[in-house]
Amino acid sequence: MPELVFKGKEYVYNHHLTVPYRPLVPDAKKSVGAGDLSGNLIIQCDNLHALKSLLPRYAGKVDLIFIDPPYNTGNENWAYNDNVNSPIMKEWLKSNPVNGEDMLRHDKWLCMMWPRLVLLRELLSEHGSLWMTLDDNEVHRARSVLDEIFGAEAFVACCVWQKKYTVSADHKGIAPMHDYILVYRKPEFERGKLERTDDADRQYKHHDKDGIFRLSDYTCNKTADERPNLYYPIANPTTGKEIWPSRSRVWAYRKELSQQHNSDGLLWWGEDGRATTPYFKRYRHALKDGGKLVPGTWWSFEFADHTDAAKKELLQILPDLSGLDNTMTPKPTKLIERVLEIACPENGLVLDSFAGSATTAHAVLKANANDDGNRKFILVEGEDYADRITAERVRRVMNGYAFVGTQREELLREKITWSKFQKSDALLKQIESIKAREGFADGDLADQGATVKKRFDKISVKIDGGELRVEGEKKISKRVAGLGGEFTYCTLGEAIDAEKILSGETLPDFLNLGAWLYHTATGGTLDPTKIDPANFYLGEALGRHVWLIYRPEIAFLKSIDAALTLSFAKSLREKKPGKPHLVFAGAKFLSNKQLLENGVEFASLPFGIYREV
Repeated sequence: MPELVFKGKEYVYNHHLTVPYRPLVPDAKKSVGAGDLSGNLIIQCDNLHALKSLLPRYAGKVDLIFIDPPYNTGNENWAYNDNVNSPIMKEWLKSNPVNGEDMLRHDKWLCMMWPRLVLLRELLSEHGSLWMTLDDNEVHRARSVLDEIFGAEAFVACCVWQKKYTVSADHKGIAPMHDYILVYRKPEFERGKLERTDDADRQYKHHDKDGIFRLSDYTCNKTADERPNLYYPIANPTTGKEIWPSRSRVWAYRKELSQQHNSDGLLWWGEDGRATTPYFKRYRHALKDGGKLVPGTWWSFEFADHTDAAKKELLQILPDLSGLDNTMTPKPTKLIERVLEIACPENGLVLDSFAGSATTAHAVLKANANDDGNRKFILVEGEDYADRITAERVRRVMNGYAFVGTQREELLREKITWSKFQKSDALLKQIESIKAREGFADGDLADQGATVKKRFDKISVKIDGGELRVEGEKKISKRVAGLGGEFTYCTLGEAIDAEKILSGETLPDFLNLGAWLYHTATGGTLDPTKIDPANFYLGEALGRHVWLIYRPEIAFLKSIDAALTLSFAKSLREKKPGKPHLVFAGAKFLSNKQLLENGVEFASLPFGIYREV
């Protein structure tokens, strides 16, 4: 497979391994609920460090990753600040932030994304998938990077999302109307289907005693010469007449099967039964999976909403938000709801490491409210608005919020075709009639609307995207009910550093140190329900029990109790029989032979303090 080469790749290829592990530190004041690190999380810090800190708890556990990284348009002024210890990277930092004048901005973007995508891959479960939104600036390079990290066979689709419903009239070139959504999967990923829509059901307009059905062509695109066995007559059961297909387009089914269809009443011969061409009846109730729809790669704004709706939605929830255009470009909730519908089970875990305005959390909460699901989310946001915008949106969506804004009701929608344009007088009369009906009449119709109780404050008439829309607008003030739920707001603590542990300057608690060691040694995730700090037990992985002889106390670490002794090794057989044991401790007071006899493997912790005993 071709390899994507970019400046700095050799320095970031394994950079994720050098990122220190920093434990999650809950902030009760900024959280909603009692606080639970196994529940919904909002983490404020650099997302590379956050992803590393999530590994001990969530490696291989995330069902869906949705990320909306910097598009690298040249106007975003994002900064490359990963602490990669190399002269070339340090030189780049002098030209931060990254902007359109930076000739290496594409290389920097790739350097920024590489280690994050590697860690995201480690967090993704075997049946999970990653969805990433981008535009034309980086989508082709992102495909190459994802092919290299996940494998080209992991590519699922490149969806095209129509993010705008109208062309920008002041654009100097060809105005962009869409973004992309790249989808990559782990081996056991299974794509879900979409609920049926009214549009999909409009085809089912016929009915008989057996149910509602639509008609489909009973022929195929093969000729009589290519498929002679499909060229035969079918008898109309009403007229008795034999109906032959065209020689250039024969029947779609073999003779025996079509005879069965005919006798079962599955062929439609017109309302009077005398048609000269049969159609096949496809009944609504016979659809597989309840008629759910296979998702496609074209996501129109009607299907997944648009950026204008996303901004309006955010401002409804956070009306005091200022400078929105300069800080973020939120995605619509409906867009992520579609992703959840396709790729996340009802009890799935969703991760967004470029959280922004928290649309992902909002979509998860809405999905849970709609189907009584138990999906959970983890958001990571490094900007200073993580509390003010990201978390605050989630608080208001959970608890409810006051909404002061404009309620709109569509009264007329017409496509402006040439024939409609020629009959503009009729359209104008129709608009005036609507205004009169709602109490906003002009001229001769004023008396007609004088006694009408107005439902709206105004009637707006506009043409957008080739459509005439008449809407009633009413200023409203109401309280939107909360969707419920809780989340824990976190920052990251000091990195677990061997030198600081040796000096006693930093002593992490048992759970955080244990989670880090457990994951490093086994690649597994620590189950908090199995931990027993009093007996130094962490859990079971790779066919062995894992132990950590540790307390975050200098006095304990200086004592003989912090070492692996023969008596402790023998006791393990009684506590957890039948499997070998891996023991982390500051020292051991037994030989390798004694370790082997007791089925114990020793792993030394970075403690030298015990030598003072």
